[in-house]
Amino acid sequence: MPARAARTPNALEQGQPPRQPRARNPRPGRPAAGPTQSVGPLTPHLYAPDAVRPLRAKEHFLQADTRVELHSHPWPQLTFSTRGVIRLSTREGSYIVPPSRALWVPADIPHSITLIEDAELRTVYLHAWIAPDWEKCEVLEISPLLRALMLALDTAPDGPDHTHHAADPHAAQRERWIAPLLVDELERATQIRIDVPLPADRHLRQLCETLLRNPADRATLAERAAAVGASERTVARRFREQLGMSWQQWRQQAVLAHALPLLARGMAVSQVASASGYTTDSAFCAMFKAATGKSPTAFQNKGRRNARGAGVGNYQFDSVDMVP
Repeated sequence: MPARAARTPNALEQGQPPRQPRARNPRPGRPAAGPTQSVGPLTPHLYAPDAVRPLRAKEHFLQADTRVELHSHPWPQLTFSTRGVIRLSTREGSYIVPPSRALWVPADIPHSITLIEDAELRTVYLHAWIAPDWEKCEVLEISPLLRALMLALDTAPDGPDHTHHAADPHAAQRERWIAPLLVDELERATQIRIDVPLPADRHLRQLCETLLRNPADRATLAERAAAVGASERTVARRFREQLGMSWQQWRQQAVLAHALPLLARGMAVSQVASASGYTTDSAFCAMFKAATGKSPTAFQNKGRRNARGAGVGNYQFDSVDMVP
């Protein structure tokens, strides 16, 4: 028999940059994903916490699809929004953060932030000597007291010479009073698993981030694999090797993390299903119930919204684990 020709390794196996995917026409009735506007790290150096001011807070009003570029700083932070859903990404995973929750990010962890909706982004920086010694990101339920303490902090930046220029002359004293109570409330907060793990391989990560940016895109794994220069079989194998789950299990986890905040805001199930890439409500509901044990309507916020329009106020998801 003639010798069998050797298989040529694909781009993913060779470590080559992936080829650019062809532009896909949006499906009827579904708008294409909007362009992403990239901004810098929002001047964390002008809010550096120290022994005099152990807590520093800042606020920014940003539009949907804005991406705060990857950055890090030598102090931990608490990120939340008073309105609008955001997604914070690290090398290890991606976290969906609705207004009812905050995300703890340890010091020196590179992270970026993408706004899923128009949002009022809030950040609280903590001096290392008062901060909890948590070594990984944690999604926390925000109690009314914790929210009030965070919103009570002065948000004026330091001057160019790094001198303090608080709007409130008593800000430093108030921050020192608030700090121990805020940290105690932080340590009492319920930790919730709503993260989506990301692979270390840059080609697989690109594939994952493409879906996270537009969960409504119904491209198959074969189409997505081709866009990063790999075969469907190679991508499926790498998924199991790096994340311990299949592509379908990972996609389900990503869809759930995307859908839960939308349901909590009271969005119709049909709209959430469409935004999550499902052609029928029944298919979405079947997946949702199989994963959580409840129908999507059980997670809708039917209560009154607060005056600031946060939408998810004090609503709590019923301890949903994003299990594969």
